[in-house]
Amino acid sequence: MKINFKKVFTKNKGTNFWLLSSTILLVLIGLVFVYSASSYSAEINYGNKYYFLIKQLVGVILGTGALILTSKIDYNIYKKYKIPILVVSIILLALVFIPGLGVANYGARRWIRLPGFTIQPSEIAKFGFVVFCAAYLSKNKDIVHSFKGILPVLAAGGILCVLIMLEPNMSITICVGLTMFLMLFIGGAKIKHFLILALPVLALGVLLIILEPYRLQRLMAFINPWANPQGEGYQLIQSLYSLSSGGLFGVGLFNSRQKYLFLPFSESDFIFSIIGEETGFLGCLTIIAIFGIMIYQCIKIAHNAKDRFGCYLVTGIVSVIATQVLVNIAVVTGSIPPTGVPLPFISAGSTSLLVFMSAIGVVLNVDRQSRNKVIQ
Repeated sequence: MKINFKKVFTKNKGTNFWLLSSTILLVLIGLVFVYSASSYSAEINYGNKYYFLIKQLVGVILGTGALILTSKIDYNIYKKYKIPILVVSIILLALVFIPGLGVANYGARRWIRLPGFTIQPSEIAKFGFVVFCAAYLSKNKDIVHSFKGILPVLAAGGILCVLIMLEPNMSITICVGLTMFLMLFIGGAKIKHFLILALPVLALGVLLIILEPYRLQRLMAFINPWANPQGEGYQLIQSLYSLSSGGLFGVGLFNSRQKYLFLPFSESDFIFSIIGEETGFLGCLTIIAIFGIMIYQCIKIAHNAKDRFGCYLVTGIVSVIATQVLVNIAVVTGSIPPTGVPLPFISAGSTSLLVFMSAIGVVLNVDRQSRNKVIQ
């Protein structure tokens, strides 16, 4: 298939100020708190307190370049390659299980080792699925009202969820599953189809808990973390200590006490706890408000998109962002059972940052094309 590069790039006549500003602000906040949360542990474990900050800066630089590039590429190009994008996503997820290529850490195989760096395929796969789902739903809008019509989406989402679950990575599995159901709902699937799917999904959830004892232990830790304060309940207790000690205004920037090896993964999955400790309840509300602005702008762009594919594409992207934000904050506040999921744009992780910033670039392109013509 030949690509007409003159039609690939769109005119740069306007950028959504609020979406771009909220993205930049979240990324900058992430840099500050990745350094604050990780400086002590990085000094102890790597002999360089800037270790995680440097990695995050690399992610910011690459992510900025990716955001600029994807904001200029005609988003309709992704629709043409929906199958290859999905296949590559599946292959990347499968590669983590190949010895010597997949990297095991903390009992999970979630990374691929490449020369000089590692990547986390699940971060890429969830947006690859969004592209496939948006393209399929927009092309088959007349048959998604039937159960047979949504089977390809269920099959693709099911394959990705199984592979991610095998890593194991329950949190990202939940995010992909919720994104799939949200996109099907927006795409026109009937309520009765969700009710039909609800029973096997619940049964599968119970089965997964039974098969993996640590999941049952996490569930018990959620119900009463103080029953095992040195075991499964430890991380949640430390997270709650961190948030509670922040009070209304916080203990001050860089003054967290929990980051001194008390709170595991303080620079990644539990960075929101450090933000709460250092900036208090008001700081947490500020972060939530910025995410609220981002999500609202994405929803508005989806509503005003010039075609169904653009609408569904942005809907999928904002679903991933919103779901992951809600799950992360719910975990660190003890609102749901503990599971590891990064806070988008803020948590340490170059792959996550690169992929999320690329996705925002795609949203900006959809917004631009709803107002500007494609270069001919």
